[in-house]
Amino acid sequence: MHLMPKIKVWVLVGPGQKLGTGRADLLQAIDELGSLQKAAARFGMSYRYAWGVLRALERELGTPLVERVPGGRRGGGSRLTRQARELLSRYRRFQEALQRHGAREFRRIFGADGR
Repeated sequence: MHLMPKIKVWVLVGPGQKLGTGRADLLQAIDELGSLQKAAARFGMSYRYAWGVLRALERELGTPLVERVPGGRRGGGSRLTRQARELLSRYRRFQEALQRHGAREFRRIFGADGR
């Protein structure tokens, strides 16, 4: 048997609201795809559900995370606000730091081969 650590990181935003890997991935997909609808589809969630998740986070944070982009005939899209990019960047840095620290502690406690 080979053991490996897996650390889940949640940042509590308010009562019942948290920023975790799933919501961070949704924000990143919006940034990459320029569309909340396409980002939601990537993860198999409805647009309505994804929008509800973002609205709840925005409400607790007190700042907008996503803004609509007008697009004329080609249709519009969505983009992250500066605040959302900063939140996402900080979350990813925090997540990576905990993963590195967790991996070191795991090797120290379980041994280099995880047995």
